[in-house]
Amino acid sequence: MHFTRDTRNALEAKQEAQRIAFAPFVFQAARALRDMGVLAALDAAGDAGLRLPELQAQVGLSRYATRVLAEAGLGIGALIVRDDGFSLTKLGWYLQNDAMTRVNMDFSHDVNYQGLFYLQDSLREGRPAGLKTLNPFANTFYEALSTLPEHVRESWLGFDHFYSDNSFQTVLPHIFSEAVGRVLDVGANTGKWALACAEYNPNVEVTLCDLPGQLVLARVKIAQRGFTARVHDHPINILQPDAALPGGHDVIWMSQFLDCFSEQEIVMILRKAAAVMTAGTRLFIMETYWDRQRFENAAFCLQQTSLYFTCMANGNSQMYHSQVLRDCIAQAGLVIIEEIDGVGISHTLTKVMKAA
Repeated sequence: MHFTRDTRNALEAKQEAQRIAFAPFVFQAARALRDMGVLAALDAAGDAGLRLPELQAQVGLSRYATRVLAEAGLGIGALIVRDDGFSLTKLGWYLQNDAMTRVNMDFSHDVNYQGLFYLQDSLREGRPAGLKTLNPFANTFYEALSTLPEHVRESWLGFDHFYSDNSFQTVLPHIFSEAVGRVLDVGANTGKWALACAEYNPNVEVTLCDLPGQLVLARVKIAQRGFTARVHDHPINILQPDAALPGGHDVIWMSQFLDCFSEQEIVMILRKAAAVMTAGTRLFIMETYWDRQRFENAAFCLQQTSLYFTCMANGNSQMYHSQVLRDCIAQAGLVIIEEIDGVGISHTLTKVMKAA
């Protein structure tokens, strides 16, 4: 179990405190090293590295700019000095080449960086105070998503899809292990799960449930892939008290959806699902729980991602401990049949049915 003991000695703790104190500098310097071509130039140079004039010529910056950026890279640990030249470290290689790191950095910068200045306001007030840096008129990030600048929306979608898409092919055999005629996708986002289902099973029909603005984006992708006849939509604001889910589905699917709501809202949503479930309906919930991660670093990433929900998304949700969701499921009158950890990069798949 992670997070049960203090593993640093006093010196290590003080050193880490300084890295936290300068964390915004570290992040922006690392991003500049990546986006301004320093890491790419050193990656291409290999073990031979590049002297300062050579590096300057490669990246097209002034001598001063190249020097301060490269020296910041030394402190970060992304670069080392070897024979008066700069070379890439393993950390620098990951900053440049690792897909997960790139997705996480773009999400942090484009979606969250300016808004996190207002984190303390969000914590005090229970609202996404940082969202005003992206849209001063929206109450939640989801309302704003379809109207955000393209680069912000792409960074958010890249982050969201990177983790869910890696799980789809793993879970599809579980979903279709029994006969499935109709699937209800609650929180459909851009329709990627519906497309995965339609391609996996040539007879299944899928109903997309999401905010109207989100479904506009989904419809385009569905039409482009030629699945309009089998993929339908049901616009809904799930938080409205009188909003009901459509019935008649064999499977209800919620992927990275419930973490977008408070505990009370999760119970309400699950009760709405229970209201349209029969004894044979299977509800599948796919979530990333920080306590179910194999590696401490994965849990760390999820715990920090919770602050996106606090400051930017809605002010009241998070990446949950699995027991919180278990309690919500029980309060909704549902029972857990099966839990499968290690799905994709970091997910848990939970099969839920109505209590007998």
